[in-house]
Amino acid sequence: MEKVHDASSNDPEKRIDAFPNAASIEEGDTIGVTFLHADQTDGDEAFKAFEGQDVIVMTEEMERKLLRKIDWNLMPMLCVVYGLNYLDKTTLSYASVMGMQSAIHLHGTNYQWLGSMFYIGYLAWEYPTNRLLQRLPLAKWSAFKIIMWGGTLCCMAAVKNFAGAVAVRFFLGVFEAAVTPGFALFTSQWYTRREQGTRTGIWFSFNGFAQIFGGLVAYGISTGVKKHGAVIDSWQIVFLTIGLITVMVGCIFLYFMPDNQLNAKFLTPQERLMALERIRKNQQGVGNKNFKMYQFKEALTDPMTWAFVFFALVADIPNGGISNFFSQLIVSFGYTPDESLLYGTPGGAIEVVFLVACGYLGDKLGFRVIVGMSGMVTAIIGMLLIVCLPLSNSSGRLAGYYLTQASPTGFVALLSLISSNVAGYTKKTTVGALYLIAYCTGNIIGPQTFRPEDKPRYVPAEITIIACFTVCIVDMAFIHWCYVRRNKRNADVRAKPGYKKLDRQEFLDLTDRENPEFIYTL
Repeated sequence: MEKVHDASSNDPEKRIDAFPNAASIEEGDTIGVTFLHADQTDGDEAFKAFEGQDVIVMTEEMERKLLRKIDWNLMPMLCVVYGLNYLDKTTLSYASVMGMQSAIHLHGTNYQWLGSMFYIGYLAWEYPTNRLLQRLPLAKWSAFKIIMWGGTLCCMAAVKNFAGAVAVRFFLGVFEAAVTPGFALFTSQWYTRREQGTRTGIWFSFNGFAQIFGGLVAYGISTGVKKHGAVIDSWQIVFLTIGLITVMVGCIFLYFMPDNQLNAKFLTPQERLMALERIRKNQQGVGNKNFKMYQFKEALTDPMTWAFVFFALVADIPNGGISNFFSQLIVSFGYTPDESLLYGTPGGAIEVVFLVACGYLGDKLGFRVIVGMSGMVTAIIGMLLIVCLPLSNSSGRLAGYYLTQASPTGFVALLSLISSNVAGYTKKTTVGALYLIAYCTGNIIGPQTFRPEDKPRYVPAEITIIACFTVCIVDMAFIHWCYVRRNKRNADVRAKPGYKKLDRQEFLDLTDRENPEFIYTL
């Protein structure tokens, strides 16, 4: 069976007054209001690419073959880099039980502040980096940031005191601020809505692979240095090893990763147009470099933006604590520092399984948010085991820690919804920035909940984590309910007599709220 896509429809001048503006959709007015923002001189790059093109014909087999080609060329790079993104900021946790704290004279709450400082840098640069992601070539800007954060991580091996470590951690956050919003943009550019949840889950799951890899590397370096000795300390070798790997991968990313379909070296000219055609149904295009104030204002006034922001803030208080203290937490269960490096690795496997499974099932069943809640429920069970079991039950509390590693499913589900459900390039980058600013704020707060006076159990921090996960589940249910209502409202608008859509409307850089053709992913 063939899909026939007409890339040159009717004259838009004859149709533009038939399209409603955002207010008419929200208020249920009749069709026939002039659409304020359908500027055909300011479409995205895909709009221009299709101008004057003949009909593009794709069979289902051609589309499957093209998707495989895209996956094999993009996903390995996204996965490896995202794994390094996690590993680079959590190397601090490994170093904390390998002698770094005494070597650079940390005391009191110094370590907590090193954990938070990364996110202060991330927070400070998040909005500017999102604007630059819109203005600059996406792949090239991302590659520059990867190389810079790898070099910055290497500098951690040279710090001699708390002040030096604070400076390095701050700039590490600045340089890593581009990776998550950038990868969300890559995903929305290249994949259909029904594919985005799975792909986001896959590349995000490499956090888990990184946890496995990092734990094994740190354990190997620690035991190797103890056995054979080294010119520098084992914690310094860890920073240098991971940092240099990141720089190398960043150079490879710069060479191979395309900015969008139109400059993808691995596609033929016809395949580039086909790759654009297949994402037409997203109603989002591939990017517009012009800042649009109305979209910025819409992002700030859309209730869903703040539901996303609230979730990221609350969900990442636990993340900030656990990601910086998991090695010390495992030591508190009764294991040695070296054992904590090794025993932390299965948690990464749990994260991989839950993220990939929830991403796939969310897309397959069409209920991405509901499926994402399952990981949050599992994490609550894990924290209850840690809190309720006696200190003597080391294995049971360790199993509880492993279950907490399912918690990112909610964050990833909503991150993928920013790719799928927020349209208009200025609006998308604004919502993405706010989501990650809230993520940073939560991660800044998180390490402060693990107070030195609460050792060895950290019960107040653990109860805080349970409360946060519970609130997150309620927020996700609210988001699902709102999207169901919006889909019904848009369907009612499309069903009205006289409703017509615009020529190449999908690539006009319209927002989700002003486009009745937009269907929200649940």
